[in-house]
Amino acid sequence: MPSDSVSIINIFLEIKDKARISCQLKRHLAPRTIGLITRSMPIRDNVHRMSKSVVYIKTNIDSGMERKKTDFKKGDIAYFPTGASICFFLNDVLDAQPMTPIGKLLSSIENLKDAKTGDVLSLYSETVW
Repeated sequence: MPSDSVSIINIFLEIKDKARISCQLKRHLAPRTIGLITRSMPIRDNVHRMSKSVVYIKTNIDSGMERKKTDFKKGDIAYFPTGASICFFLNDVLDAQPMTPIGKLLSSIENLKDAKTGDVLSLYSETVW
């Protein structure tokens, strides 16, 4: 997963014993939040769902809102400050709760759709493992 920019951070989202999904965090979207997330990796939590369109993991990150958005596309990754959660969008969502966009899922989004509540998700950088 080569990156052509210092703004791009390549990471992985792993569904324990099931799948590994390539992702990118985009520092220019939310520099403070991305910094906190990368320094907190690896991040592990059980799968949670907001709806059929959003899977998320809870974190201990306290970042607040940066460049909030309410419309997200399939494959987007966002930070939800109210719940200190990182959200992964499985479908397009219009008029969601305000969140900070932070990146994109690059592969295997279908595997994330099959994740069950209670499955363990790990978010980590290429250099951690």
